[in-house]
Amino acid sequence: MAGLLLAALLLTGCGGAAAGDRPLVVVTTNILGDVVGELVGDQAEVVTLMQPGADPHSFEVSAQEAARMRAADLLVANGLGLEEGVLTHVDAAREDGVPVVEAGEFVEPVEWTTEDASGVDPHFWTDPQQVRAVVDGVGGALADVDGLDADQLAADVARYRAEVAELDAELAAEFAQIPAERRALVTNHHVFGHLAARYGFTVVGAVIPSGTTLASPSASDLDELATAVREAGVRTVFADSSQPDRLAQVMAEQAGLDVAVVPLFTESLTADGGGADTYLEMMRANTADIVDGLR
Repeated sequence: MAGLLLAALLLTGCGGAAAGDRPLVVVTTNILGDVVGELVGDQAEVVTLMQPGADPHSFEVSAQEAARMRAADLLVANGLGLEEGVLTHVDAAREDGVPVVEAGEFVEPVEWTTEDASGVDPHFWTDPQQVRAVVDGVGGALADVDGLDADQLAADVARYRAEVAELDAELAAEFAQIPAERRALVTNHHVFGHLAARYGFTVVGAVIPSGTTLASPSASDLDELATAVREAGVRTVFADSSQPDRLAQVMAEQAGLDVAVVPLFTESLTADGGGADTYLEMMRANTADIVDGLR
């Protein structure tokens, strides 16, 4: 009986005073989860659905997590088609009357394009300026949640917004070390469109010619990318640390050059101590590796 009661309490978000007396904010991805946590502190219970190191395009949720989504005071999603594995649950929560805010609503769209396809890049977090806009937008949605102290929320939004602005300045200074002719990016899929637009990089191509890891490259795709890499003189390819880099290695071999494959934290935060525990740490770590790889 006690076990059944505990399960019921967890499903309804009423697991004791520490959780039940606070608003429940459910966030789909862990990058957004970190941002939301910075904005609300301990004023709300923040539940992040995506586990550290997971793929945002394909992660799924349990029945219990889906129930918490439908019981949330606010559901924060990335949008722009990123969370393909949980979109039906986001829609179900919205239909149940849960307020849903999508970060993509506040982002200036950047498109990726190949000869055969195109789409909007959902990885806005690679540009801190876009994240500042998301902080403002999500902060506005949080202001409508009952139970949050408006003054404290405003102060935390302003503080974190300033930290992201400082990050932007740091990244611009670091990337300035890379000569213009070496600012060429090749990644495992189209994940750096926003970063390229913000800091003056050229996206030569992607191993998976898509904005999602769920697509698959053909042999001709890899051959075309290898040719582009060879012609651009690219010597470093960046792959997400949580994804197998086998295809990137195959492409590098086809390029016929001494191409290094460098892992980055592009899609997900890590667990504590993993090198990218927070959004700010993730961006600083990636910047250092990009500068080392291209300079």
